[in-house]
Amino acid sequence: MNKVLIVTYYWPPSGGAGVQRWLKFSGFLPQLGWEPVILTVDPAYATYPVTDDSLVSSVPENIKIYKTPAVDYFRLYSKDKSGVPSAGFASGNNNSLKGKISRFVRGNFFIPDPRRGWNKYAFRKACEVINNEKINHIFTTSPPHSSQLIGLKLKKKYPGIRWIADLRDPWTDIYYYSRFYPTFISKMIDQGYETSVLAQADRIITVGPSLKDLFSSKVRGISDKTDIITNGYNKADFENIKSGEPERLTITYVGTLSEAYPVDGLVSALKKIRNEGIDFIIRIVGTVPEKIKKFIVSETNTYSAEFIPYVNHPDAIRYMMNSTFLVLIIPEHKNNECIITGKLFEYLAAGRPILCIGPSDGDAAKIIKSCKAGKTVDKNNPNEILSFLFNTQANTSMIDKNAVQKYSWFNLSKQLVKTLES
Repeated sequence: MNKVLIVTYYWPPSGGAGVQRWLKFSGFLPQLGWEPVILTVDPAYATYPVTDDSLVSSVPENIKIYKTPAVDYFRLYSKDKSGVPSAGFASGNNNSLKGKISRFVRGNFFIPDPRRGWNKYAFRKACEVINNEKINHIFTTSPPHSSQLIGLKLKKKYPGIRWIADLRDPWTDIYYYSRFYPTFISKMIDQGYETSVLAQADRIITVGPSLKDLFSSKVRGISDKTDIITNGYNKADFENIKSGEPERLTITYVGTLSEAYPVDGLVSALKKIRNEGIDFIIRIVGTVPEKIKKFIVSETNTYSAEFIPYVNHPDAIRYMMNSTFLVLIIPEHKNNECIITGKLFEYLAAGRPILCIGPSDGDAAKIIKSCKAGKTVDKNNPNEILSFLFNTQANTSMIDKNAVQKYSWFNLSKQLVKTLES
């Protein structure tokens, strides 16, 4: 088989949505004629926002995995790795002087991000692997966007290699970018890295049409070399997990929340449900700041709110499948129409109606509509949220299962191979 080198910082035992994408692709590529070779950071040197040991058993057998050390720049922030921010400080809102200084240091002294402490080790090992394994194709995936600089350097050393840059999120347009207080010079440097990657990669992959348009606006002519391959779900992950209709009206959100995520409209709707005397529970599975927890409890009550810390992947799916409704919230930002969270596709596979709070013209909204899987409502319209929760039947008959199958990791892997071979 042809071999392809996959350069990814996030790999089991790292948890989170960023791991799922290339873990699943790596499992299906051999069935499609390609042997994946993984280059990642040694967990002993890595800085993961969350870990999920359950994913280790999902790593394909006989796959070659090369691990390297890294310099842990996050140690400048905290000796406790459990305090490492996820999504670039998106999950917290430390506005103390110390917190602001930390973000300033992050945004101006570690460009594009602190995980670039892995780059020199990864580049050295990648050269060794390329020579020994006779590699002709490379994927680099981000975030962290510093990983793309490894591909940029490898392309310069091996101009004959086909380099494909997989960009799952915006770079200098990410919704929390301004929280790092980048100076004009810092932003220019970061934008220079971004432009170089976009211009010099042989092909680019993004997860949605709006993100493709965003990147295409930065470098003329790259639209033609950019493919859209979304995130997805693995059918096997949902097998043997019992699902059922909960006794109480159960509204579940899975993932990280921060103050960038508008919850006011949802909470207002829940308050009205409470006033109607309807027994319900709002269940949030993942990281939630204390301020948001207190707000939800104050407007509903302790009995109606359940906060569950980060759980492993099978348990997250179990919570999804045993809900009345699933909630997807898109962060507020001028470019939020391009945000498609990885959990959306597992929501689709779970077969429960989805309430999306976000832009009605966004990529996530279009996917939900195409699969007849729920509705997208404006964050400032609690009455519309209430109407959806009251009038939508919690069953799978409304969902277009054929449309959902388009997002299985196996079908997406077929698209990936077309990109490899184009």
